[in-house]
Amino acid sequence: MRGLILVSALLLVAAPVSPQRQKFTINTETPEGQLLAQIGQEEDPAKKLGLLEQFAAKFPKHEGIVWVYAQMVPAYSKAGQFDKALAAGDKVLAMDPGELETAHAALQAAEGKKDPDAVLAWAAKVSDLARKVAQSEKPKDEEEVEEWKRRVDFSKQLDVYTEYSLYATALQTADPRKKIALAEMLQQRSPQSQYVPQIASQLFTAYLQAGDTPKAIALAEKVLEKDQSDESMLLTVADSYRYQQKEPEKVYSLCAKVLELAKTKPKPEGVPDAAWQQRQIQLAGRAQYVSGVMYSTQSQWVQADQSLRAALPGIKDDQQATAEALFYLGLANFRLGEKGETERIAEAIRFNEQCAAIPGPYQSRARTNLKVIRSKYRVQ
Repeated sequence: MRGLILVSALLLVAAPVSPQRQKFTINTETPEGQLLAQIGQEEDPAKKLGLLEQFAAKFPKHEGIVWVYAQMVPAYSKAGQFDKALAAGDKVLAMDPGELETAHAALQAAEGKKDPDAVLAWAAKVSDLARKVAQSEKPKDEEEVEEWKRRVDFSKQLDVYTEYSLYATALQTADPRKKIALAEMLQQRSPQSQYVPQIASQLFTAYLQAGDTPKAIALAEKVLEKDQSDESMLLTVADSYRYQQKEPEKVYSLCAKVLELAKTKPKPEGVPDAAWQQRQIQLAGRAQYVSGVMYSTQSQWVQADQSLRAALPGIKDDQQATAEALFYLGLANFRLGEKGETERIAEAIRFNEQCAAIPGPYQSRARTNLKVIRSKYRVQ
């Protein structure tokens, strides 16, 4: 059977298949042709993969070798041999850099392997190839136009698929630095992608876990310009402004938004009532704490006293935040006592005693304040 033309066809997920580029003649009177024909007729996946490997080992210079390696990529993936699938994909692109469908199959192998580094590499390769095809010139030969249109449409959809691949892999990745790499690539390559806002919360948390607070704050500020529904972002930005002693009104506004969300945000399905209630108490406590300390630094003692008292139940598991809140409660009540509310002096002593019992940076300051208050008001 001379003159039999073999056209490869790889099945792709989440995007239509465009016509393959590899076309060659099978001469079934040669060992190579007989083996290729056998590969084409074999229905058992394991046996077919074995025949593909046999062909690659025996006839590495044959004109059909690109097609053979291209077939190996999904075959290896189906067999769970993802490293071999990726290696076969590398071989195909080395011989045919424009082989978009095989690059996609390799990206799926990287996803199957659950390898963030491999997904990063192959998502970039697929996206680059897809964009190159999408920007290719329309053929002058009318007979080629229809195929060109299908391939351009395929490439555009495949470029969007790479966005999803980066997003989905980032969601599944526990390592914060790898999560950051995936999400940042998505942002850089496709800033208008629908998945960019969807990954923002995960990226924000990853920045915090990786110790990159400045990037976390910068991201949160950008997100909060459009969407103020993430309590963690609201509190992180408010807390950063508190430390920098800038824009106190913005601190109060952000904390007020958290308090509103703590009261009104609906409980997600599957979350126990007790756990949700505890979460809301902690969020409200943190917001009251941040605003209360800010009020203290602004010498707004009445507001500081109100906010910090309300904060204590929600921050009781954070020893240092509790110590700071108690310290400023002691100071606020002392200042209010100085202004004539004498009953506040006993409160100032009580809060300073509680603060002095907690090891940390506020302990010695609270002890000093206790001595001053007791000496001034002759209280033991």
